Amino acid sequence: MSWIRRKKTKQISVGSVKIGGGAPVVVQSMTNTDTRDVEATLKQIDRLHKKGCEIVRCAVVDKNAAYALKKIKEKSPIPVIADIHFDYKLAIASIESGADCVRINPGNIGSFDKTKEIIKAATEYGIPIRVGVNSGSLEKNLIDKYNGPSEEALVESAYNWIKRIEDFGFYNMKISIKSSDSKTTVLCYEKISKLTDYPLHIGVTEAGSSMEGIVKSVSTTAILLRKGIGDTIRISLSEPPENEVDVCYELLNSLHLRKKHSIDFVSCPTCGRIEIDLIDLVNEVKKRLSYVDKPIKVAIMGCVVNALGESKEADLAIAGGRHFGLIIKKGKIVRKVQEDRLIDEFTEVVNEFLQEKS
Repeated sequence: MSWIRRKKTKQISVGSVKIGGGAPVVVQSMTNTDTRDVEATLKQIDRLHKKGCEIVRCAVVDKNAAYALKKIKEKSPIPVIADIHFDYKLAIASIESGADCVRINPGNIGSFDKTKEIIKAATEYGIPIRVGVNSGSLEKNLIDKYNGPSEEALVESAYNWIKRIEDFGFYNMKISIKSSDSKTTVLCYEKISKLTDYPLHIGVTEAGSSMEGIVKSVSTTAILLRKGIGDTIRISLSEPPENEVDVCYELLNSLHLRKKHSIDFVSCPTCGRIEIDLIDLVNEVKKRLSYVDKPIKVAIMGCVVNALGESKEADLAIAGGRHFGLIIKKGKIVRKVQEDRLIDEFTEVVNEFLQEKS
């Protein structure tokens, strides 16, 4: 039995991708190209797809962007979500252009009559809506009521919109409540998860870049995923969106929620025993083995203290020594190699192992 018992939510379809209802946690990202530049946007979507992205979101800033979605959708290898703010007509135009889903924040769309028009179009075309509530665009009456964008305010906003949309007869939706604050984000999703069975898209908005963005996003989403909350995920970073996909899979892999067909690397944190250039060794091995698409485990250790133990759990391993390294396969030493030949010969052993597996 899995160590994480995921909440069973309703299942919806975004294009060919199932979300919720026991389906695997879906990885998504967002393009940062000008959506009106169809060629640039498709190139980025292709790069994201090759990284393993399963759904992509594109900003729709005007009618030209909405019309461009038609060409993007025709050639995109993955479902496309239209990201809409303020103008309900852009949502309708995106739906007519073939968007697989529209993301709206009803709080900044205007009157509910405008949201109703979006719902009518989504119903006609048979696509879902993502109801996304953010701390930066919360209704003024709720900010006044709770003295700011607290978790109570955010959850009340989301739940009120869910009920209003349901009252209009629409149930094909997923929900997100995002804040740039980790505590607020966790509390919001815990509360909304108890109030509704719609699939939840989780993540931290405006998390930042590099280390701070990754740490904030992963620590927050890991808490939720461990609680069984979350049907689709985005790690939002101020970086190329391809990096978001990499972090998503590292997170899901570490929690045993998704196993991407790639190498599971284990390497030691370095200490005074190391007599080999471990950091460069790890980086170069990762680069040299980037072509591997089989799920194998590789351990790269700086000395023999941990290496022999770790190698028992790994398919292949390196144990560093003074200017040399041991190459270990399935717990057994198969080669002792000088440092300048170590990566070349380790790559050979990996290729031999892959041939044996196939």
